[in-house]
Amino acid sequence: MPPAAALERLLLRLTWPDLDRAHLRHLVELARDEDLAGLGLAKKPARTGDRSTAALASTPRTGRAHLVARSPLVACGLPLLPLVLSAYGRRASAQARVHDGARLAPGEILATLEGDPRTLLAAERVALNFVQRLSGIATAAAAHVATLGPGHTRLLDTRKTTPGYRMLEKYAAACGGAWNHRLGLFDRVMLKDNHLALLGSPDDLAAAVARARKAAPDLPVEVEIDRLDQLPAVLDAGADVILLDNFTPARLRKAVALIAGRAFTEASGGITLKTLPRHAGLGLDFVSTGALVHSSAWADIGLDWQT
Repeated sequence: MPPAAALERLLLRLTWPDLDRAHLRHLVELARDEDLAGLGLAKKPARTGDRSTAALASTPRTGRAHLVARSPLVACGLPLLPLVLSAYGRRASAQARVHDGARLAPGEILATLEGDPRTLLAAERVALNFVQRLSGIATAAAAHVATLGPGHTRLLDTRKTTPGYRMLEKYAAACGGAWNHRLGLFDRVMLKDNHLALLGSPDDLAAAVARARKAAPDLPVEVEIDRLDQLPAVLDAGADVILLDNFTPARLRKAVALIAGRAFTEASGGITLKTLPRHAGLGLDFVSTGALVHSSAWADIGLDWQT
């Protein structure tokens, strides 16, 4: 396969239309029922619902509120807002003021919510939880991309995601400018250290890659190594991508030189915002890190009522 076509198979950025609406509605309903009905508790509360709003003597017919950035951030998750409001049943609407991926300064408005105040008050925390979490990932991804800098090497996320929220979190990483690594076990053959341990011998690697190509000819094959002396067997096996796990920058540079374009290269293992600059300029095709998700902080976003 020509190098350009082979690279195209490895490049993925999830977009909003790629996400399953039924799954998103399910996630929203789970979040709603945690808040209103104690979902997850063995013993459910005797009385459910928004007891705080119910305690008010009366509420206005309509309310209006802005989601406002409190700190610099990359917006993400705004298309979820209509799904959140609709899960609460009463009439309310959400209008995004920016698009996902937009960079905002403190004080700028992400979205405006309007409608029945009871709906807005009940949905406020769930709406913020989704948007703050996803905007935090997008913001972290943007910071990592900027730190890596322009050039040949692309930044990838990993499968280290919150169970059930993987596609949303990978979408958020893409909104921040990162690229998505494999989405799951289904879309790439990846022989990692534990797979190689099961093989028992480097001599079996070529056969394993050959079996993978026969069983899944439409998928790229990636092999992980943690020592330079493993390279000859992996190259002879014909892997599409070689993952260089926990290599020092000096060893990465040497590995890239030895591979010499015969496979795509990926560095991974303990890469953080602090260590990322050391991986620029080494000739790598990819650098992957789970920190985009597991070390991201929620974006600081507030909901300001308009009077």
